[in-house]
Amino acid sequence: MAAAANIGMMDGAYFVGRNEILTWINATLQLSLSRVEEAASGAVQCQMMDMVHPGVVSMHKVNFDARSEYDMIQNYKILQDVFNKLKIEKHIEVNKLVKGRPLDNLEFLQWLKRYCDSVNGGIMNENYNPVERRCKGGKERNIRVSQKISKSLQASNVGNRGSIDGTKHSTATPNSTLENSNAYIQELSEKINEMKISLESMEKERDFYFEKLRYVEILCQKPEVEHLPMTKAILKILYSNDDKHSPLPEAEESINESMDAADLEAEETQ
Repeated sequence: MAAAANIGMMDGAYFVGRNEILTWINATLQLSLSRVEEAASGAVQCQMMDMVHPGVVSMHKVNFDARSEYDMIQNYKILQDVFNKLKIEKHIEVNKLVKGRPLDNLEFLQWLKRYCDSVNGGIMNENYNPVERRCKGGKERNIRVSQKISKSLQASNVGNRGSIDGTKHSTATPNSTLENSNAYIQELSEKINEMKISLESMEKERDFYFEKLRYVEILCQKPEVEHLPMTKAILKILYSNDDKHSPLPEAEESINESMDAADLEAEETQ
């Protein structure tokens, strides 16, 4: 198991696309994630390990509703304990993952898929029920959902009583109401289809540029170039997630310093 955890940066695992990773997670754990950042809490990773190593993860401690960094870190502590038990030599970049950075989370999920595929040949446990395993630690979540449903039903009942009491009267005939409803549904359906087409186009464009950035990141992490000022400047831009403080001025300064150093070296060799 420890050997399977030592996966190099140029391994094929790190070239698995975002869509394939999301499809794998959603199909395996019966979830509906649409972005890799949604797995930043560490709960998904914990349950994946629970699936391939039944009984090792304390699922009742895993918080699937984790939103704050503190709660997320608690999930990663559980995951780290699992790694320690299984003697998996994989360093978890918790500080990066809880920030929700797409590249960091994708990379960790790519490693996780590679690891899960290496256990029992990637054969899933047919007796594993992901929904049931999550619900064991989801009392608070179920209570909140029940409260929302209860409030919705109460509001609906109030509206129905108003109609029964005669405070609201409909002047439209059944046929005209049905025709208006069908026309409205048709209009909404057309709008939804247009939005789906637009969304698919945007996702394809996003995936295209995302893959480009991923390749740039992998190149920048090669030992022969990772120490260069130019490389550090590029990584600073890639990892920046603060819109208020743009990294471009600092990156430009690093690039200029790198170019000046190269010019100076060229002059000395002449």
